[in-house]
Amino acid sequence: MRRVCILFGLLIVSCPSSLAQNPNLGTAGAQFLKIPVDAKAAAMGGAVVGLADDASAVFWNPAGIVWVDAHSAQFTHMRWFDQFDVTAAAYAYSLGDAGALAIGIVSFGMDALEVTTETSPNGTGLFFDAQDIAIGVTYARRLTDQFVVGLTGKYVNQRIWNESASGFAFDVGTQYRLPFRNLTIAMSMRHFGPDLKMTGPDLQVDHDVDPQFDNRLVTSSFETEAYPLPLTFEFGVAIDAFENDVTRARIGVDALHPNDNRERMHFGGELGFFDQIFLRGGYKLNHDDELFDLGFGVKASLGELHVGFDYAFSAFDILPDVHMFSAGLRFE
Repeated sequence: MRRVCILFGLLIVSCPSSLAQNPNLGTAGAQFLKIPVDAKAAAMGGAVVGLADDASAVFWNPAGIVWVDAHSAQFTHMRWFDQFDVTAAAYAYSLGDAGALAIGIVSFGMDALEVTTETSPNGTGLFFDAQDIAIGVTYARRLTDQFVVGLTGKYVNQRIWNESASGFAFDVGTQYRLPFRNLTIAMSMRHFGPDLKMTGPDLQVDHDVDPQFDNRLVTSSFETEAYPLPLTFEFGVAIDAFENDVTRARIGVDALHPNDNRERMHFGGELGFFDQIFLRGGYKLNHDDELFDLGFGVKASLGELHVGFDYAFSAFDILPDVHMFSAGLRFE
């Protein structure tokens, strides 16, 4: 227990020293990969690297799907800042002693907008839209009874009108669960992959190599600048702070190091009653605009089938608040 207290203390003490750091702010693209796409996790401030244990773990810590007993499925939808539609789905399947497999997909899109130009500021009659998508396959297994590891390989694509960029990325995660109150020490590294670069037909131009001569125009194209993925290292500790026949309280603390922003700390908690009704809250330290997170969940059991519904509310200072809904199925 002394080591646990020291670990929590180091996490909290190390955070103030990072407040002044702001390296590479806004340099990474594919920001949709950082959007929380699970209402239960979002309501806990995203402090779930050590708590992820169902199909939604593919979005937080791929090692967590090992704790799925048979099947687990998760579906999430929300309107992000009243402007964008975000949909996510995940399915995990237990392979027994061989580990577990899962697939996850995230879609981020916007409504079509009319194209405007300098000569047609009121619109040209043409419309454009944008769509981002990530599809991943996850495998995880136990290395010991207490230590699990997982790996995700995913395809990432971003498109705006006729231009697009695509590539592959990887997530890796671990969880070390101790017998003392399910104390879990976890780590994840997400969105590790090569830089992306936009290409498409609208970047093609007819270029005159030498205007002083009557040359044939050469079909050329503008070359866009490559941008990195939002690589994030995350370390977390989770524990069942209290449990009896009626209630259980779970706490998670995560420390994050993104490649395009300052270090952050996420704090989250969940209070469950009869393993059927859950109240959740979270706070993100050193976040630019998000104030706090709240949510609740309900779960009903029909034999080996468990059906759950979760809701999360994220309050923002300047941007519109976000409401998130998730539904899940789990078989034991």
